[in-house]
Amino acid sequence: MSAPGELAVPVPSFAARRSLREQVADALRAAVVAGQMRPGVVYSVPALAERFGVSATPVREAMLDIAKEGLVEPVRNKGFRVTELSEEALDDITQLRQLIEVPTVAQLALVADADELEALRPLAQAIVDCAAAGDLIGYIDNDRRFHLQLLALAGNERLVDVVGDLRAQARLYGLEQLVAQDRLVESGMEHFEILEALLARDPVAAEDVMRRHIGHVRGIWAALPEDP
Repeated sequence: MSAPGELAVPVPSFAARRSLREQVADALRAAVVAGQMRPGVVYSVPALAERFGVSATPVREAMLDIAKEGLVEPVRNKGFRVTELSEEALDDITQLRQLIEVPTVAQLALVADADELEALRPLAQAIVDCAAAGDLIGYIDNDRRFHLQLLALAGNERLVDVVGDLRAQARLYGLEQLVAQDRLVESGMEHFEILEALLARDPVAAEDVMRRHIGHVRGIWAALPEDP
C-alpha cells in the first residue's frame, strides 16, 4: 500500500491535444473519482509533480482547478486534501443524474444525427480497452468524455455543464474490485448498448439502459474504501 499522500496510480501519458494543466487536472480528477487518491489524505504538489514527471506549476494550477469543483481543499503549507463525500451525497448525485440524463438520452433516440452518434463509438471502445487494461484513469476520462459529448448532442450547454459537475463530484471506489473480478469490461460495454439503442431509434431501450448504467454508479461502484 502506498504511503499517505503518494499517488498510487499508473502515471498517464500526456499527449499534446490539451494543455498540460488540463491533462494533469483530468488525471487528478479521475484519480479522485476512482478513489486512487484517498479521502482525507493530503497530497503535496512537489510529490505529485515528481510522480507525473512535470513541473510543479501545472500541477498546482490543476489542483486549484479541481479544488473549485470541490474535489480537494487546500491545506496551508502542505498541499491539498481530498474531500470526503457522504453516502447521502452520493445518493443525491445519482438521483440528479437520473433525472437529467435519462430523459435527455431517451429524447436523443428521436433526434440525434446518426453520424454524430457513430462518432462516439471510438470513445466507447476506448472505455472498454481501458477497462481490459485496468487503466482506471483512462477509463474514467474516456467515460466522462463519452457521456458529456453524448449529452452535448441535445444542444443544451448548461445541461452538459451541470452533469459534468455532478460527475466530477461522484466517487467510484469499487472500480478496482471490478477489475479484480473481470467485471469492469462488462460495465464498459454498456456504452455500446446506449449507442445501439439510440441508433435503433428506440427511446424506451435507451432510457432503460441509461437508467441501469447510472444505477451501477451508486449500486455497484460507490462502495466506501477501507481505511488506509
